[in-house]
Amino acid sequence: MGKIIHQTVANYSAIFDAFPYQHEAVEALKDLPYSAIFHEQGLGKTKIAIDLLLYWLEKKDVDTVMVVTKKQLVHNWFNEFHTHTHLQPKILSSNKKDNYLVLNSPARVLLANFEIFTTEQERLTLFLKARNTAVIVDESTKIKNPESKLTQAFFDLAPLFKIRTIMTGTPVANRPYDIWAQIYFLDFGMSLGCDFKAFKQRTDLTNDLSENQLKRDVFESSVAEIFDKIKAFTVRETKDSGIISLPQKKYMSIWCDFEKRQFEMYESVRNDLQILVQRGDTTILDESEASLKRLLRLVQIASNPRLIDDFYASFSGKEQALDKLLEEIIARGEKVIVWSSFIENVDYFYKKYKDLKPTKIHGRMSIDDRNRSVDIFKRGDSNVLFATPQSAKEGLTLTVANNVVFYDRGFNLDDYLQAQDRIHRISQTKDCNIYNLMIEDSIDKWIDVLLQAKQNAAFLAQGDYKLSNYQQNMDYSFGDLVKNILNINE
Repeated sequence: MGKIIHQTVANYSAIFDAFPYQHEAVEALKDLPYSAIFHEQGLGKTKIAIDLLLYWLEKKDVDTVMVVTKKQLVHNWFNEFHTHTHLQPKILSSNKKDNYLVLNSPARVLLANFEIFTTEQERLTLFLKARNTAVIVDESTKIKNPESKLTQAFFDLAPLFKIRTIMTGTPVANRPYDIWAQIYFLDFGMSLGCDFKAFKQRTDLTNDLSENQLKRDVFESSVAEIFDKIKAFTVRETKDSGIISLPQKKYMSIWCDFEKRQFEMYESVRNDLQILVQRGDTTILDESEASLKRLLRLVQIASNPRLIDDFYASFSGKEQALDKLLEEIIARGEKVIVWSSFIENVDYFYKKYKDLKPTKIHGRMSIDDRNRSVDIFKRGDSNVLFATPQSAKEGLTLTVANNVVFYDRGFNLDDYLQAQDRIHRISQTKDCNIYNLMIEDSIDKWIDVLLQAKQNAAFLAQGDYKLSNYQQNMDYSFGDLVKNILNINE
């Protein structure tokens, strides 16, 4: 008599019910061959994605779902599956031997980091030809550059996925044209066209829009029509749309004065940049990599002169303000995240404020060490977290804090929006305070205006603004402002 084999039936039910707006998103997207989840950060996109894949697996539309995310977020996704489902995902990693076993396992859910698409492209191609696989790309702005090797790998593999879904709260991460490659991965150019260069030319937020009416008209009309072209397969909700009640977000600008030596250093670098421009090198006024590196010197000095001078021994203008601010927040019995674009600042403050028992996160730490820092901060052993947006702006829920301080800000809109919304999310019960430290009469003012202009353009592209709202709120003065900061006379 043959042996009886008992086959385990997978349980594709969700452990927790979705919020009504999350359920509506699932209903809108569940039967589409490709889709985009563009709900604003903090509104539970992960739950929507998990419920979608449970539906696909239960309906047997696919036999496998691959979730692709940033390396530092794989741990978070694994925990989310444990919380919300009865499934045990397998993880694709940098270990090719382990990957072979994972790809030949009966696992229904695979977690992978973005780099797998380049290091394992050949093996993934064979796998996708043998299995009916759906893909969910988390933080899809990672593939916003269509010319990168990574994005090209995604384009190559895209046709082999039976279902494709992307998700991010900031589809326009920095400029409106950032959305093109993400949508091309889904529909191969049906919505936004196949010519990225032409799309970029029409939707580039350039410095000359304030003085060129014709170019501005083309820009505004082109950006305004983006969401209309993709809305058939896109869901987008914001915290202002009334779908959920969250505490208020309060923005506070704290203007500081230069310390004397800090001002001397700033003026020296500013004069050097002015000379470069007056010699005809006008690229300093765009956002090329070379230009931003030059302007970054001014940002560093306005932030902390120690970043470029090891012998700087004074306390910069912002540092004095931070001392007072941390004291006030700790006295209220509240937690705070202090963001800086510079790893050296994070390490410096971590040592300086050691009496506060802080924790830290930055890109030179291992993923395990970053996760430990998050756990320490969450469970109450530390009230202060120093971090760089590049290493901790995405995927983390840090609602144990209700204060964030931007000690400095870079030129990237996504860094700013994602970082502040680590605290302003579902489960937050307190009003959230967003403090921006800025030096008077410095490049900080230009960054403030530039980020607001980028945010307005993003609102228009994402369907958050009508064109009339955009035109009422938009300020194109950032191009002229940087010239004034550098004392450039054309």
